Amino acid sequence: MSAEEVRSLMSAPGNEHLTWNTPLSEEHAAQLIAACAPAPGARIADFGSGWGELLMRLVEAAPGSTGDGVETDPDAVARGRRLAEERGLADRVRFHEVPAAEYQGAGHDLAVSIGSSHAWPGGTPEALKALRAAVRPGGRVLFGDGFWEREPSPAALEGLGAEADDFGPLLGLVRQAEAAGLRPLQVTVADQREWDLFESAANIGRGERWALANPGHRLHAAVTEAVDARRTGYYGGYRGTLGLAYLVLGA
Repeated sequence: MSAEEVRSLMSAPGNEHLTWNTPLSEEHAAQLIAACAPAPGARIADFGSGWGELLMRLVEAAPGSTGDGVETDPDAVARGRRLAEERGLADRVRFHEVPAAEYQGAGHDLAVSIGSSHAWPGGTPEALKALRAAVRPGGRVLFGDGFWEREPSPAALEGLGAEADDFGPLLGLVRQAEAAGLRPLQVTVADQREWDLFESAANIGRGERWALANPGHRLHAAVTEAVDARRTGYYGGYRGTLGLAYLVLGA
């Protein structure tokens, strides 16, 4: 038995139970789309798009607009293409299976990156510079990234497998956006309900659903143990400590 086997089984049900692969509600998503205000005919790129739910909603909000989803997970891309076909967007939303840092594209009206700053070698500062370079003058950027809501405890760091300097305060994140030549137009953060629902459906829920569906599997006990460890890490560690900020930025 290997840790990789357990991780694979925990993710076996996939993300079909998730609308967004981030702590986000319908109301919050609508507010972000309104703040981004894509115009008719806009060119939109989403770096680390997953299956492109937010990208498709942005495209739907702007008649004649097009979207490019940049994503390396083949399962997410397959789901995205299926969803685009079902929603009549196959000719307006395209997916590119390349790393975000390698995607060649500029002059977009809107560039999006939610929880994908790790895709750039330099992390958040380099991600913001790349997004700034991807949009035309006067364009907009929607950037989602982590921050510390409060000083992380040892239990929070252990639950995340993180270091204290992996994130900074919210104001520090705003200042990094400004340093990249972007101006904050709207800053919101995921609330506790959004976080709880996300963890229940994603990181904890995937493994729990698999364990319930496979009670006799030889790795059942190992998966259950991993799920319990994740639950302990969240509720007993980083819940209320790790935040996720959504920055709508003007270029």
